[in-house]
Amino acid sequence: MALATRTGRPPSTLTTLWRSTVGKKAAMAVSGIVMLLYLVFHMLGNLKVFFGPGDLNGYAAWLRTVGQPLLHHGWFLWLARFVLLAAVVVHGVAAYQLSRRDLAARPQKYAHRRRRSSYATRTMRWGGVILGLFIVWHILDLTTLTVNPRAEEGHPYQNIVASFSTWYGGGVYILAMLALGLHVRHGFWSAAQTLGVNNPRRDRVLKASANLLASVLTAGFLSVPVAVLTGVVR
Repeated sequence: MALATRTGRPPSTLTTLWRSTVGKKAAMAVSGIVMLLYLVFHMLGNLKVFFGPGDLNGYAAWLRTVGQPLLHHGWFLWLARFVLLAAVVVHGVAAYQLSRRDLAARPQKYAHRRRRSSYATRTMRWGGVILGLFIVWHILDLTTLTVNPRAEEGHPYQNIVASFSTWYGGGVYILAMLALGLHVRHGFWSAAQTLGVNNPRRDRVLKASANLLASVLTAGFLSVPVAVLTGVVR
């Protein structure tokens, strides 16, 4: 309403939708799906580490040629990164604003009573924080190679081995992937509810799908640092 008074025009449909609780939940669901699709393809790419440096390094080089000659060298990767960054920002901002709105809507409690939240809510909230911090670390470690102990530009296989060979590199990744699994499990179910996909007949299938998807992603991502730490990949 204030916006309409200042500009003389009512807010757009998109702005109105974003301001609503339903709109924020829908934005979280859609951005979550975008990130989930990325995670599936990213995990499949990571598993090429088990076929040796030639396969993984060749795959990484191929990604920079996708879309040619329409796109210049490396443009596809930057477009993908932009879309992923937009999804992460929308997801994080919507989650933060919904959390603040939820807290503001709760009735005041007596000072001696502690406010309790559900296990799923706590998992999503802290899991999101852990994953946000991990994304920053992951970029510095394997994209910009800033904190990688033995960085080799254009050699992702060697960089992965160098990073996960250290207790902190492997440990940070393992912790983040466990948080990711829980986040995907609860997020998949929440997205289904938000988008109206669930119903009493589908609930069991959706919950089983959420568990299966989270388990596969967690196992797939964890297999790489575990293989490096145990010497299977070297």
